[in-house]
Amino acid sequence: MSAVMAPVNPMAAEGKQTVMEVLRRDQKKFFDLVENPKNWNVQTRCTEWEVRDLVGHMIDVTEGYLVRWETAKKGETVGALGLGVMGEKLNDHAMEFRRLSREDALARLKTARDKMLAIFDALTPEEWTSFLVTHPYMGPVPAGFYPAFHIMDYGIHPYDVEYGLGDKLAEIDEASAGILIPYCHIIMQYTVDQESAKGVDCTYGIEVSGPWGGKWRATVKDGKWEAKPEAGNFAGCDAVFRYTPSDFVLTTFGRFPGGSATGDPEVIEQVRGLFFRF
Repeated sequence: MSAVMAPVNPMAAEGKQTVMEVLRRDQKKFFDLVENPKNWNVQTRCTEWEVRDLVGHMIDVTEGYLVRWETAKKGETVGALGLGVMGEKLNDHAMEFRRLSREDALARLKTARDKMLAIFDALTPEEWTSFLVTHPYMGPVPAGFYPAFHIMDYGIHPYDVEYGLGDKLAEIDEASAGILIPYCHIIMQYTVDQESAKGVDCTYGIEVSGPWGGKWRATVKDGKWEAKPEAGNFAGCDAVFRYTPSDFVLTTFGRFPGGSATGDPEVIEQVRGLFFRF
């Protein structure tokens, strides 16, 4: 595990240099794994996806981002599908690229990656926070979100490959996970399973360890989830969940129910089942 970088706010323009450094580091690890011919057909932690399908997935999302970027530059608007259908759509799209040879798939992904990195590198501080590009599933978001979206893929999918190769204790790099923590809070707001949330009315604490971590007080009521920074000791909470940065991100992205929990067993069970996978 590499040395931990100093925390930054990835949504602020001041965080760009660190975000881009982490992204390039994650991309190197991803390509080191997927370019190994022995790994091409390895079953990963992602349901039904082999390593080749992760490459197909990255072709799909990166080329899709490039199209959305061009649309935004033209000042045109385009719709978003919502996170509820994201998993199914991404799965279908990724599998389509099985028609490509290994060499063609990797070459196509590298071409799209290089175009995307050039766009990210050229973003001005104002564009990082103010230029809106419509994400296919999340709607209009600031341009600076997209490098973090890439870290969601290039930072998490190496874990999926390593798990498939037999390392069941694999983790995400702490800085990669740290950059994703604020985005996890956004994702959790929009992935509440309304059926599971019926009748749930609770307050619980979230504590993520390390310099990138922090404390938050989360509330669940009327099918809505919200978290605010917590400066105290979680007084009045029904339960407290404690995570490493890696565990928190992998839990948010549905890889496993990580972290430790103390408090009301019923609330702990409700929170564990509160979110749908996407």
